[in-house]
Amino acid sequence: MLDLTKISRQMQGFSQHLTSEVAASHQRLELAQEYLKKAFECQEELVKRQEEWRNRIIFANATPIEPLETCITISVPPKVHTVISTDGSQIAPSHHEIAYCYLLNIGRVVLHYGQDLHPILDSLPEVFYRPEDLYISRQWGIRTDEWMGYRRTASEATVLAELACSTRTEAPVLAMTDGSLIYWFLDQLPMDARDMILPPVLEAWQKLQQAQIPLMGYLSASRSTEATNFLRFLACPHPVPDCITHCPNQLEYVPCKKFETLRDTTIMTTQLQPGQRGPLWRSNARILELYDEQIIYFCYVHVGTEIARIEVPAWVAENSIMFDQALGLMLAQVQKGYGYPVAIAEAHNQAVVRGGDRTRFFALLERQMIKAGIKNVGISNKEARKRGSIA
Repeated sequence: MLDLTKISRQMQGFSQHLTSEVAASHQRLELAQEYLKKAFECQEELVKRQEEWRNRIIFANATPIEPLETCITISVPPKVHTVISTDGSQIAPSHHEIAYCYLLNIGRVVLHYGQDLHPILDSLPEVFYRPEDLYISRQWGIRTDEWMGYRRTASEATVLAELACSTRTEAPVLAMTDGSLIYWFLDQLPMDARDMILPPVLEAWQKLQQAQIPLMGYLSASRSTEATNFLRFLACPHPVPDCITHCPNQLEYVPCKKFETLRDTTIMTTQLQPGQRGPLWRSNARILELYDEQIIYFCYVHVGTEIARIEVPAWVAENSIMFDQALGLMLAQVQKGYGYPVAIAEAHNQAVVRGGDRTRFFALLERQMIKAGIKNVGISNKEARKRGSIA
């Protein structure tokens, strides 16, 4: 049991720490605004330096495709349209349960607006119990529960593409997903492991591209600093931004790190009004080298309640009509959801596995095991003791 009396003694120091952090963040924001105004005047030169020294730069950064001062009001979307989304949840494997297995549950949502069509609100569960599913990741030193999360990411993309391509409607369609389209975790995986996760995702995106259905990743409360880090090229005191030579250890003091911990969304709050988007950026994340032609672009949008980061593949960003319409559909979803896209929220609700669902799943599994003639079916003593505490 949590002792709140003991915790309350620590709150005073915590609040004082937060107060000092807010003051420091405000100073960093003012400095970043000054550098941003300077960057307006020399953007082309900074981009040129960035491209020329990109192989020597060792911090995450993005390239602005439009002028840094861009503020575009998003157009009103058509009344007749369709929005599709998927999200995933899981039951993690446990040696203390009646059987060692895991379950992925992919929530599916198709919402039709202005059409006489029924929505789709359901989920697709899949149980993994074969040794090749449970233990294949051990050869790379990846825990089964981590591998389960990576498999879920691939399944979400596959189901999204299948659902979108099978939707029969003449109205504009938007496929939305919760979170980033840049799978940063792939950078830490061995190549063999990547080859089992990334290709199905890229294949799904190619299906969407062929069907001309825009794909969009929606990031709420984004912690990214890719855009803010572009200002570090202006703050660099060296003749050229050769990080490997001048600042090889980014964990130590680095003179261009004047806006450390300042998020992109913080600085964009001062630039955008509700319903506006900022400039389009191209991500330079090294993992995107494995994405073939599916390079990821992003922009920040003031959706009214927050600054959201919106990510799209290159084929969406390069089609201005498709991109503008997709942004309008996204903003309408946020407004309908009172601050968060309806389709994504509903996909999560369809996917989430609650306590009662977990209990019924293992009860069903237990009946099947007994029916198959397996004896002594039951949870471990540790799990039984935890569930029946006498405290």
